Amino acid sequence: MKNTVLLCFSAVVFALGVVSTPAQDKKDEKKSAAPAKEVAVLKFKDFGDIVVEFFPDVAPKTVENFKKLAKDKFYDGTLSHRLIPGFMIQLGDPFTKDPTKEAFWGQGDPGYKIKAEFNDRSHDKGVLSMARSQNPDSAGSQFFICFKRVAHLDRQYTVFGKVLKGMDVLDKLEAVPVGGAQGSKPQRPVLVESIKIVPADSIK
Repeated sequence: MKNTVLLCFSAVVFALGVVSTPAQDKKDEKKSAAPAKEVAVLKFKDFGDIVVEFFPDVAPKTVENFKKLAKDKFYDGTLSHRLIPGFMIQLGDPFTKDPTKEAFWGQGDPGYKIKAEFNDRSHDKGVLSMARSQNPDSAGSQFFICFKRVAHLDRQYTVFGKVLKGMDVLDKLEAVPVGGAQGSKPQRPVLVESIKIVPADSIK
């Protein structure tokens, strides 16, 4: 009798184990599912779109900050205030939305600074990196896109992404005439109409 009860109990435990396995599998699948990959689409008025992929593996906080600002439409309507052919184009200063604040262009930020995440990614053509002052932890919203390989910036600035599509648009931007006191102010407006964060698989 004792043996019969034991056998019955074992059968119930086994049956419950079999029934719960699919639910457990789903739980495990949920845990292991990676977040959907996202890219940024930078829309430049009169020039075209540049699609950017991110490097969250080496600059997670910087990528997170850029995405947040983009989703908040922080970058929409900003101008490039600094462009040096053969070097880079600088973007992301909120002061450039206001012509009366031109004396302060290059000094704008979101009202806070982020920690540097210097890494081993190279400053190659099409790479995005955070602009900063002499203080390593002084980046906020401003960033630049390299027009060519700039080796001396490696491990000195936080690389966080690179151009995936639109290298021809980058070449058009490099061709914009420059002037001004520093010789680096675009003489034709380079306006960022919007920066949108979208699923990578939505880009064709």
